[in-house]
Order: sequence, then C-alpha cells, then structure tokens
Amino acid sequence: MSKIPLDIITDILCKQPVKSVLRFRAISKTCCSFVDGQDFIKMHLNHSLQTKSNLSLILKGLHLYTMEFDTLDTPLDLNHPLNIGGGTEVIGSSNGLIVLRNSEQDLALYNPSTRKLKRLPVSEIGLPSDSCSPGYVFYGFGQDPIKDDYKLLRMVQFKENDPDEIVSSSFGYEVKVYSLKTNSWRKISNLPRYLRYLFQFFYHLMFRRGYGVLASGSLHWVAPRRQELVDVPNLIVAFDLVKEEFRELSLPGYGDESDNINKNFQLDVGVLEGSLCVVCYRDQVYADVWMMKEYGVKESWTKLFTVKWPGTMNCLAFLRPLAYSKEGDKVLVEVNGEKLLWYDLEKKRLRSVRINGGPDSFGAEMCVGSLVPLNDGDSEIHGMKQREKEEKKKITNKKIGVDFLSKGFKLVL
Repeated sequence: MSKIPLDIITDILCKQPVKSVLRFRAISKTCCSFVDGQDFIKMHLNHSLQTKSNLSLILKGLHLYTMEFDTLDTPLDLNHPLNIGGGTEVIGSSNGLIVLRNSEQDLALYNPSTRKLKRLPVSEIGLPSDSCSPGYVFYGFGQDPIKDDYKLLRMVQFKENDPDEIVSSSFGYEVKVYSLKTNSWRKISNLPRYLRYLFQFFYHLMFRRGYGVLASGSLHWVAPRRQELVDVPNLIVAFDLVKEEFRELSLPGYGDESDNINKNFQLDVGVLEGSLCVVCYRDQVYADVWMMKEYGVKESWTKLFTVKWPGTMNCLAFLRPLAYSKEGDKVLVEVNGEKLLWYDLEKKRLRSVRINGGPDSFGAEMCVGSLVPLNDGDSEIHGMKQREKEEKKKITNKKIGVDFLSKGFKLVL
C-alpha cells in the first residue's frame, strides 16, 4: 500500500476542498512541498473550474458573508484581516483571489480559502491641476493569463471645481494598474476619448458601482447612453489585462429595431463561465441576457434567455447572471440587489432561493476555492525547493505514499 502512484494521489487531492488539502500539506515537509508547487496549484484550480466544485458565493452588504454554492443555504461571516467593523467592499474575484477595499489607501488582495492577505502599496492620486479634485473611482481585477499575473486597475475621474457652477464638470481620468508580480503600480497613458462617457451617477448607483467584469482576460464596463447626447449610444469599454490597453466591443445585433434599442434601453455587463454577457433592460419588466460565445466576434452574440418580471412584484431594476447549475439547466441570478433566484432555461420560470440569515440587501460575487498564493516569488521558490529535494534526496512516489497512509489521512473520494 506504500507504493501508491503519485498520479493517483494527485487525482485524489485535486478533488478535495482547500481545507482538506491544507491538512495534507501539514503531514510532512515532502507533502508540504508537493502541495505548494505551481503544478499542483494549477491542477487543483483547473479541476475545480471544470467540475464546478469548491464554489462559493460572497454576499456584499454592510458586512461580508460567504455561502457554499452547492447548498445556497446559510451565509457565514467572511472574517478577514481588513475588517474595520463594516463597509469593506469586494471589488472582484479571480481564481480564488479577491480584492478588499476600505478606501483608496487601504486595499488588499485576499484568498478566503487559505486566509492569506497582502496589503497593496499606496499609490497617490496625481491631480492634473489645483482646480481639480478626485471624483468617481472605477476598479477592475483579474488575471493576466499570459504572464500568470494578477492585476488591479484603478480609474479615477477628475472633477473641475468651478464655484460658479452647481455641478462640477468632468476633467479627464487617471488610470493605474497594480501588478502582483512586481508589487507596484504603473500609470497608463494615451487614454481613449470615450472614457469621458463612462461615468453617469444614477447608472452606477443602480448597477455595479464601477466595478469591471472579468471575461476572456479583459475587464469590461458599460459607458451608458446619455439623454442629452442623442447620437451617443451605449458602449462596452474593455481593458485588456495582457496588453494593458483599452478597446471598444461591439454590441449584440438586436434585429430590426437595433438603433432604437441601443439608444433607449439600459445595458449592463456580466459573465457566465468566463464568457462575457450583456443584460438589456426593457420597461423595468423584461431583461434579455446575451452571451458573446467567441470573444471579440460580434456575430457570436447569442440571446440566452429573457426574464419577465411578475407584475405582482416590484419592478425589475437590476438583474445579474451569476452561474449555471451543475446540471446546466438553470442559471442563478441576482435581482435588485436583494434576491437570488434560479431561472429554469427549459420551463422559463423563476424560483426563489431561500437564504437563512445574511444581509437584507447585497451584491453577489462568485468565488472558487483555490491555493493560489499572494506572493508569486514564494510559489516559485517552493517549486525550486521541490525539484532540489527530488534530486538530492531522490524523493519517490513511495515516500509520499507512506506519508499519505501513515497519518491516516481521510479524504472524500
């Protein structure tokens, strides 16, 4: 029994939640080095994403809660080191890492599964002139898949303070990107002119408060249509995390009434299983959910479903698709920042999710349990140490197998 092949042990461990894998890590130095290796961390993450396992839902209200996706039953407090008693925001989630924000000077990356936290260095906002002040701040977080880096984008809108005007006017943006690999911020230059249309107070108050949606290695926002600018339609703004450049994305072709819909319907962006989605709101009763099945290709936009809000309930102000069910026949949606519902794709019906406890109003964020470290260098060092130990001590599958069995380690197979 001591000769269990390493690939079998790896297969078993990949199916376990992070908490169980961390127990295996504590068995011996050999097991610790194995679990901390980049190869295993990626295999465990890929297995979770492919099988829709180790998923949780973060409920974002005055306080933060976490709830297992498989049960959607009882939320638990998301205890984290950045807690100041309430008001901490979750900006986004990528491969098990989330960004916590108390203020522009108090930001951190956090892995809720390993409970590791990394505070971000403060990057001061550079005002373009003395007559300006910081306005609305946009954020977005995600992975650069080419460099295997995690990046946080911050866009600060400037306002020009004119004592003769009741409302301050927009005065451009400052855009910076934080890189986990370098642990530093970098300013982005040559900003496109359409960023000036990104902020609209009531739109961002109702929808997603300026947090970008991660899909296909890019962050996305909607520059909403403006009543005063008849010729300016809704616009999807994307920021490529690899090239660190902005671009525009084409909207779905809505049919014969394309122009009318584009100018008179409110839009929002979302994501389902890594694919970009657009939600089109009509008359506060209907919400059409579209998916871009091949990123960047306009012709790949496909309408997934239309939700009709029951007339007996409050108006449909906000709907966000979160995830498919494991069977793929339902979609979990967040509605009006206060309800979770399953939408049955075949029966075209909504069914409420009963939650025991938790906040009365919330935003929801999907998160996968992972072992992704917050210090990229540490992970590389662990991998080097693992290879050195394998060469110097001639570590074999037998050694890990003995550790695996001798400690009576119990796993769910």
